[in-house]
Parts: sequence; C-alpha cells; structure tokens
Amino acid sequence: MGGDGGPPAAVFGTALPGVQRLAGLLEANAVERGLMGPREMSRLWERHLLNSGVLAPLLPERGLVVDAGSGAGLPGLVLALQRPDLSFELVDSMRRRTDWLTEAVAALELTNATVTRARVEELGHRADAAAVVSRAVARLDKLAKWTAGLLAPGGLFLALKGAGAAGELADCRRAVKAAGLTGAAVLELVAVPGADPTYVVRATRAGR
Repeated sequence: MGGDGGPPAAVFGTALPGVQRLAGLLEANAVERGLMGPREMSRLWERHLLNSGVLAPLLPERGLVVDAGSGAGLPGLVLALQRPDLSFELVDSMRRRTDWLTEAVAALELTNATVTRARVEELGHRADAAAVVSRAVARLDKLAKWTAGLLAPGGLFLALKGAGAAGELADCRRAVKAAGLTGAAVLELVAVPGADPTYVVRATRAGR
C-alpha cells in the first residue's frame, strides 16, 4: 500500500503529507535503530500507520493525549499529525526510543508533541489527560492499572489490540473496572476497504 504512494488522501486528510514524511523516517531508520522488525517495512502503511490513524476520530475535542509506550511513535506521532488541535505526550522508558521520538518531532515540525522518558506506571495519578492511547504495550489488566490514573474524570482509554481483543477484555474486565475504568468495549474498525480490521478497546475514566 505504501509502495504505490500510500492510501488515499481521504484516510488522513490534510495530514497525509506529514504521515508520508513519517513513513519515510521509519523506512530510513526504524530497522537500523531497533524500532521495528525488517518484515514490518513491507506492511508499514496497512499494519502500522493506518492502524494508528483510525484512532483520530475517537479522540476528544480538546486536551492532552498521552501515548503510553510510544516506541516508534505509533500511534502518537500519527495522531499528532492528524489532530493539531490536541497536545500529545509521547512516553517511553528506553533512551534509544525517546531519542528517536525527539528527532522525529523536530523533523516533522510538530509543535503539539513532547517526549517524556519514563515508565508509564511511574507517572503517577496525575489525572490531567483527556485520553490515553497505547499500542501493543501490555495486557489490559496491567495497562489499565498503569494508565487509568493519568486520566481526568471522563477521560478516554483507547488501546489498540489484535484480533483477540474481545477475549482479552473478557479475561481482564474485572481488573479494568477495578482500575477505575467504565464501559469497556471492543470496537472493530476498518480504515480502508480490504484492509485488516483494527481492534480498539475503549473505556472511560469514572467520575465527572
């Protein structure tokens, strides 16, 4: 999909040129710097960029979005390009990743994204985020425990998961609720016709 110019502009709208620049950075650096495996490059658009981009319409209208365990900037960098009306904090514990994220933020000229080197569970109960997003970080029980305290009351928890998302949520529902998240459900989204579905676990931080 990326080899013939990527997906249609309708997927990313005016953010498409920025996402194409991000794709170029990943193609040039991700394997060499240990951010992604070599096999992932051939499916960069469908498996990674589109998979991240489908979260954009689910995000709140305003506020801070924390990307927990940002890694190669997926989904955080993609979403920051799509949603310049929001602020993003890209959190990762590994220096090589945060170094790359810092370089990517500068290269993409993003003014709405900052990088924090930390374990997400060390950030404490800040309760200042309108949303927390994550992709392939941990099981839902651990992820909810680590991140729910970052959310302001009413804030959104959005976790990108694989095809086993419904089963994982069933196994972890009690822990997700105990962490202070309500209304947990699995959304199945398709970015473009023919693409594999993206599974998102969505929940809300209890309170007002």
